[in-house]
Amino acid sequence: MRSRLCPERGPADEDRHRALELLRLRGDERDARLSEDLSRAIPLYRLIAAHPSSPEPDLVLIDGRPARAVSVADRGLQYGDGVFETLPISAGVVRHWERHLERLRLGCARLGMACPEDTLLRADLDRLRAGVDHGVLKLIVTRGVGGRGYRPPDPARPTRIFVRYPWRPYPTALYRSGIVVRVCATRLSRNPVLAGIKHLNRLEQVLARHEWADPEVHEGLMLDTGGRVIEGTMTNLFLACAGRLVTPDLSESGVLGIMRGLCIEAAARVGLETEIRAVDLAEMYTAESAFVCNSLVGIWPIRELQGKGKRRYAACDLLARVTAAMGPDAIGGT
Repeated sequence: MRSRLCPERGPADEDRHRALELLRLRGDERDARLSEDLSRAIPLYRLIAAHPSSPEPDLVLIDGRPARAVSVADRGLQYGDGVFETLPISAGVVRHWERHLERLRLGCARLGMACPEDTLLRADLDRLRAGVDHGVLKLIVTRGVGGRGYRPPDPARPTRIFVRYPWRPYPTALYRSGIVVRVCATRLSRNPVLAGIKHLNRLEQVLARHEWADPEVHEGLMLDTGGRVIEGTMTNLFLACAGRLVTPDLSESGVLGIMRGLCIEAAARVGLETEIRAVDLAEMYTAESAFVCNSLVGIWPIRELQGKGKRRYAACDLLARVTAAMGPDAIGGT
């Protein structure tokens, strides 16, 4: 008879106990039952490994001061009225800061708002990277506090927010073996004024990322409302077709990624032409190979595309040449 001092074990306790027992098993036990049990025990690990950018921030600066809250009247919160950049810190250095700053200025100009002064941004950066070997920074610039209604305040005083996160490396298997990508149902709208910049309105990406929970799928492919392939939910896309690289035209939708630009430049250094043009979904199923990229992950080869059918991609000599030319940038923020 169980003592009243020992509460009965619930399903969650049983699952934890089972996982702990499995961890104690010797690695040389290979029977089918062990394999089945392990496959049930590791989904949580896979889920965590698939989202290395999910830790809580360890430092937040708002207008240069440590803080944890912004005004409820800030237009970034009210309307998504602002822009952002995500930057890796590697060996204490904020990588490609000048390129991110250029895109930040472009975004502010497109939205008709002032960009914070360089001296203020650099002072914040120096404070955030001090004593940090690896990390992730998110810089948000909003139009600032304003009253009700869409009309921007005049004059406006932008709010600048820096958020620093600890770095968690992505599994090496994603670089070696590639990733699985699915085709998303959510479409990107077309707007040449907003195309290219990283504005705060990311609902399309949020809805697209909400379409799947399978930890084995690491990215979703997004099309625009006209059916053209544009990008991943968080990455830019490249295809290898007939001995050349192809990347979608982003003049009406999508984000002009920093890593996208670096890949195009690296390809040129090794004599590869990159064609920037409209890409149809059908081409994804005939391309020799494909990869995605951004500033944090670097370059991930695509192993398999899931949509109206599946497409498995082979290893690509073009990707190997671009990766070699990229150097450390090919593996992101490490």
